[in-house]
Amino acid sequence: MQLHSFDPEAPKKTTHLSINSDLLRQARAEKINLSQALEKHLAESMLEIKRQRWRENSRDAIEEYAHFLEKHGCFGDSLRCF
Repeated sequence: MQLHSFDPEAPKKTTHLSINSDLLRQARAEKINLSQALEKHLAESMLEIKRQRWRENSRDAIEEYAHFLEKHGCFGDSLRCF
């Protein structure tokens, strides 16, 4: 099962890009599907942006929880055998 951060069923849209000519030549020589490669990289970039935004938005709650654990410990600490 693959999770997407975008709608994989959305229709394709033509766009015009500028790319380094040597990089393009090498990619074509390796028969890299430019549309697939760009889509994959953009999806990965968007996931990273969303992760970073979540970390920033959750920073206070994470710090507060860490302080709570320092003070009170974690549920089940007394039951652990390691």
